[in-house]
Amino acid sequence: MKFRNKNIAYLLLAFLFAFVVGCSNNEIESVGEDKKVSNEAANNEEKSVTLLFSFASKTIDPHQDWMGVRAGIAETLVKVDENLEIQPWVAENWEQIDPTTWKFTIRNGVTFHDGTPVDGEAVKASFERLLSVNESIGSNLKIESMEASGQEITFTTKEPYPAFLSELVHTNASIVKADAENMSEKPVATGPFQVVGFTSESEINLERYEGYWDGAANIDKVTIKFNSDGNVRALALQSGEADIAYHLPPEALAPIESREDLRVESVSSLRVHFLLYNAQKPALQDVNVRRALDLLINRPVAVSEIMNGHATEASGPFNPTFAFAGDKAPEGYDPKKAEQLLKDAGYVKNANGTLEKDGQPLQLKLATYQGRPELPLMAQYLQAEAASLGIKVDIITVENIDTYLWEQPNDWDLVTYSNLTAPRGDGGYFLNVAYLPEGALNPGRINIPALNRITQQLNVEAALEERIELQKKAVEIIRAEVPQSFILHPHIIVGVNERIKNWQPGSEEYYLITNKMDVE
Repeated sequence: MKFRNKNIAYLLLAFLFAFVVGCSNNEIESVGEDKKVSNEAANNEEKSVTLLFSFASKTIDPHQDWMGVRAGIAETLVKVDENLEIQPWVAENWEQIDPTTWKFTIRNGVTFHDGTPVDGEAVKASFERLLSVNESIGSNLKIESMEASGQEITFTTKEPYPAFLSELVHTNASIVKADAENMSEKPVATGPFQVVGFTSESEINLERYEGYWDGAANIDKVTIKFNSDGNVRALALQSGEADIAYHLPPEALAPIESREDLRVESVSSLRVHFLLYNAQKPALQDVNVRRALDLLINRPVAVSEIMNGHATEASGPFNPTFAFAGDKAPEGYDPKKAEQLLKDAGYVKNANGTLEKDGQPLQLKLATYQGRPELPLMAQYLQAEAASLGIKVDIITVENIDTYLWEQPNDWDLVTYSNLTAPRGDGGYFLNVAYLPEGALNPGRINIPALNRITQQLNVEAALEERIELQKKAVEIIRAEVPQSFILHPHIIVGVNERIKNWQPGSEEYYLITNKMDVE
């Protein structure tokens, strides 16, 4: 207010001085215009948001990286709401014509960031590009052919596939301008924000797209930064360097919760933290060894001491709130039973107290990563528990866990891992990608014939109740075979500056930046 009053006083003096010395009317009008521009600038200060995320993007090609949708750059034909129910997005409606045919109508008025209208042909070209650059999502979608006409596009799948609609929610199924250049650094899509700068694994710079079909965003500019250190993310929020900081360590929350200008959002997630066993390693091909390791996990301790209560114990891959999650309680901590199972597997302790079989010690290499700061703590916990039974666990911390697991499949025995298991409110996605031999999230090379058969039945079953029963059967097989040891379902812990309005994190972890979010 003082600044504005000084301006007014200054302009008044200038006017009087001009009048006394015979200043021209044009000069006076010029001063008046300067005042108008100055006041407009003061009233139209840019709104900006900085979000700090844990997992860095090497590329922001929406067909190959999740940040396209998360950052508000790209959109899919359909999306899920807070209840995980499928809603229209780029497509305004759809119908299933027969078991293999789906027709979608594209909204009128949707444009790409260069102003090009989005119609059926543009969507078809986008999916053709997707199928050519992303083999795993192509396998999930099972598209046989596509036809476009006006604002409509019709997909034909290779087989009856009731889950096709929910698979279109996947962020990689984004609609992009297929012939745009430099898609990895400046994708042209349909979201409320467009890319103006990108530094790989460091920063994304966005500005509002004025022609957005659902109304221009409230925010002018967005900066998304990446840092794998959870404590650094927490400190950045406290210092004001970030307005939103994702995946904060539970032990770093106290200073944030004590401040009136900051808040912590803790949302029950659709992911699970677990141990993934490498099915190619001889020692881990013995189910008794896997069951023994599973019994060394004290899930209540992990929830209370590692997560500070921001988690739910896991008894399988799916959050227990889902009807298809199964009814059994989480496995109890039982090192004595674990020791007996190892004996049954043929392991005995040598003079040094180390378990061995046929002269070979039971020594395991455990990979972990800092992107989710609780996972290294879980690795250390398991290391200590295993040592008490005579198992030597060597921990290795890697920067990019997925690259490491897939590119060095013989280098690791187990990994502390984390996946979204029902991001669209159905378990079919995870059963396909995590357990089928060719699955995109199956670096452990799991191959359980009975589970494969159940998953294939699920893929062609449309009735909801039958799908639930098939998924329960799948969970029972997983619990019996122990290809993974499920530890807990973490909450999504996000630190937020109170200046952020009309925003909260979602359990699906898909829609981070929206046109509705605002700042004070």
